[in-house]
Amino acid sequence: MTDLVVRRLLVDMEKPIERHWCAGDAFRTALFDALSMSFPVGEQFFIDSVRNGFKALAPDEQERFRAEVQGFIGQEATHRRLHSLYNAHLLKLGLKNEWEPRARERLKMMEGQDIRHWLGITAANEHFTAILADFMLKNADLLGDRDERLKTLWLWHSAEESEHKSTAFDLYEALGGSYEWRVTWMKRITTIFLMDTLRQTVLNLKSDGTLWKWSTWKSAASYLFGKRGLVTLTYKPWREYFRRDFHPRQQDSTASEKWLADNSEVFTPVGAPA
Repeated sequence: MTDLVVRRLLVDMEKPIERHWCAGDAFRTALFDALSMSFPVGEQFFIDSVRNGFKALAPDEQERFRAEVQGFIGQEATHRRLHSLYNAHLLKLGLKNEWEPRARERLKMMEGQDIRHWLGITAANEHFTAILADFMLKNADLLGDRDERLKTLWLWHSAEESEHKSTAFDLYEALGGSYEWRVTWMKRITTIFLMDTLRQTVLNLKSDGTLWKWSTWKSAASYLFGKRGLVTLTYKPWREYFRRDFHPRQQDSTASEKWLADNSEVFTPVGAPA
């Protein structure tokens, strides 16, 4: 089991967000803003999945998972709250969040479904966030220094995603989730996640008036497919999920551990929720 600490991030989310807060780069800003738009509804689904998965366990198994589940819920609830504040600033900048209502409509189809399907979806999404988190922690300079508050928010979020990357996966397996459905959901989530990310990023760039600028496309190509590109460096760890013997803890977490150890002044531990 993983020891998960709930932390209160010491950043002021009341201050307005700059239009191109991420190193003055339109594409990177639009991409991260798009991801933030997905988090409140997504993380609520993850919380519900893990909470209900925990309730479905036998009593002795519940004791094994209790502390970790409490920590997971506390961390995700904090992420949801801070990204809701972040997204409120994006609305003031004139950005329309089309990802969230689309996600809410899709999630209606999950009502009444076996909790293992909920956990399979959550585990797949958590794998995506974990490999993205590791990329961000190892390439933190690409966030720039124009808004230290948002840079801290993204790196803190990344560190905690890496910490709890195995919770939903372990619950899925404890409840007898199959390998076949695990990889089926990863294939489906890969398509949905990438399409939603692309659609919202393009919409953000269109609203920003930078969609058809050469600098935007040049930045996109470099950030996604360059030597230190997001796709370049995350493809291999994404693919590992399809191994039958895969477990999230097989992937390196040292970047998360180091960031949390080196940046303790920007958060305060508050303990797991009651």
